Amino acid sequence: MAQTASLWNLFLVFAKVGTFTIGGGYAMLPLVEGELVKRGWISETDFDELIVLAQSAPGLLAVNMAIFTGHKIKGLRGSIVSALGATLPSLIIILLIAMFFTEFRDNDIVRRFFQGVRPAAVALILVPAVRMAQSGCKSWWTWLIALASLLGVAFLKVSPIWIILVTISVSVSVSLILQKRKTP
Repeated sequence: MAQTASLWNLFLVFAKVGTFTIGGGYAMLPLVEGELVKRGWISETDFDELIVLAQSAPGLLAVNMAIFTGHKIKGLRGSIVSALGATLPSLIIILLIAMFFTEFRDNDIVRRFFQGVRPAAVALILVPAVRMAQSGCKSWWTWLIALASLLGVAFLKVSPIWIILVTISVSVSVSLILQKRKTP
């Protein structure tokens, strides 16, 4: 059963995401998906489309997800409230760290905390990556593109910009060729 998506509820969901996201935008994707899909605010398919849209827009993934989700659910006011919810906790946490960092930077407990969080952040980033690969790679050649892109960026240090430009060019070319074949 779908829960009501009030502006306050949107703010609280994205404040929760903003508070507990450690490891960047991709690490928050499982939490955002769980919150939005569980409440019935968006479907899994809509969530996948929001990820693609948020990735293609300039800016931080977490903020873009909040803005696009808020807009989809409650329009412009939803975008603003969701973006505030996603960013306000981080702003407060960063301000507190900045105020007290000199007192804690050499603290072994703090250092160990961050060392312990890193593996969890890696796992949280891998989960949406694997999920997106499973939903986005429907044929052998899409898996080949994904693998070639991964190898190119990770090991050959190819700029992601080149990967995107080549992928767009190949996709458009293949689509045009297939369209020409279909027309009499």
